[in-house]
Amino acid sequence: QVQLVESGGGLVQPGGSLRLSCAASRVIFRFYAMGWYRQAPGKQRELVAVIISGGSGGTTNYADSVKGRFTIFRDNAENTVYLQMNNLKPEDTAVYYCNGKPGDYWGRGTQVTVSS
Repeated sequence: QVQLVESGGGLVQPGGSLRLSCAASRVIFRFYAMGWYRQAPGKQRELVAVIISGGSGGTTNYADSVKGRFTIFRDNAENTVYLQMNNLKPEDTAVYYCNGKPGDYWGRGTQVTVSS
């Protein structure tokens, strides 16, 4: 059974930063793609960022709303994927989930709250 465990969420003021971590119980290079999703109250879960295996560290894609502020990267030696979030805004408030494919594995999520 593959497990993904997120951490690093919390309360931060607008303009602040957080780094989310997703630790996998299996070697992450076996995941073709690993991504971060988020779900705000009353809204559907949405893709925030994804990193796809490939040369030169892989290919990354971001939601338009986070481009230039968020960075996804992976550490294969630590079996961990990170989401560095800078210049956070109140609209970034959500539960953030880690996902791995193939297999469509999900973590339980970590709460991020951006508020003054």
